[in-house]
Amino acid sequence: MKKLLALTALLPAPALAADGPFFSLRNTDFVVLLAFILFIAVLFYFKVPSMLGGLLDKRAEGIQSELNEAKALREEAQTLLASYERKQKEVAEQADRIVAEAKREAEAAAAQAKEDLKVSIERRLQSAEDQIASAEASAVREVRDRAVSVAIAAASDVVAAKTTAADQNSLIDDAIAQVKDKLH
Repeated sequence: MKKLLALTALLPAPALAADGPFFSLRNTDFVVLLAFILFIAVLFYFKVPSMLGGLLDKRAEGIQSELNEAKALREEAQTLLASYERKQKEVAEQADRIVAEAKREAEAAAAQAKEDLKVSIERRLQSAEDQIASAEASAVREVRDRAVSVAIAAASDVVAAKTTAADQNSLIDDAIAQVKDKLH
């Protein structure tokens, strides 16, 4: 940069444009050149270019640290995203397992309900068959009892018609004797 400034100062282009001698304080171009050189010298004296370089370096370091921080945040976000995706996948798998388990339990409950219904139907059929058998036995007993009653009535009518009073008295005496023998 210093070389560029020195080269610019030595170029005779401004000197050719002015009237009179170039190295005179009356020549405005020479005065502007001197002011410019003085300005540049003051800048170098107070180390402005190094300060500007330091500020630029500091700004570059700040930008680099922000980039590094952004990179770290991005990596952390990607890690979190991967974690959440993994958790979402695990939750989806768990939900699938729960649904499968619920289906299996529902099928088992339906099978158990069918079995219970079958047992209940068999029990009711057995109960109905028992009631039918009981009613049948009761009907058979009633028919027998009725038949016995009818037979007794018929037998008593036949016996009454065929037996005489003397035969009846001897039958009564025989019955009393049988009862006496069985009681003693």
